[in-house]
Amino acid sequence: MSIPVGTYDIDPVHSELGFTVRHTGIAKVRGRFTGVEGAITIGEPFTSSNVSVTIDAASVSTGNDQRDGHLVSPDFWDAANNPTWTFASTSVEGDGESETFTVNGDLTINGVTRPVELAVEYNGAAAGPDGAQRVGFSATTQISRKDYGLTWNVALEGGGLLVGDNVKISIEVAAVKQA
Repeated sequence: MSIPVGTYDIDPVHSELGFTVRHTGIAKVRGRFTGVEGAITIGEPFTSSNVSVTIDAASVSTGNDQRDGHLVSPDFWDAANNPTWTFASTSVEGDGESETFTVNGDLTINGVTRPVELAVEYNGAAAGPDGAQRVGFSATTQISRKDYGLTWNVALEGGGLLVGDNVKISIEVAAVKQA
């Protein structure tokens, strides 16, 4: 299954950047960012491909307005002073023929940049209702929020912490080929 060469704009209406983190050590809280934009270039050779993404830090939605307000506050990612996060690929590993490959890149949150590795699955290509070529991908990674200076927490009376350190990130992307 060969991924069609070209440059694609991420379709924010049909894409999702989600996360999961432990809460009180027993539950998982999920959220997503609604303000995501960027481009994916599938190159020839495939290893010359690249990805560039910008995330609106204030666009977080966990289904709870109070929690969302706390997340964008200075306790967590201070969206007023750090309004955007970015991801820029540094390398792509794979042959472009397999359904799975790896995208390595730099993730910047609150001005702190760390390398991350995305395990990516190619979901296919199709023409949309407007005739434009579309591609789809799923990706996952895991980060330590402490690596990005996100250290706010509360000690629990019975031991442990209110918010876990490991954050699982899941990405579903639909992208439209540029004309």
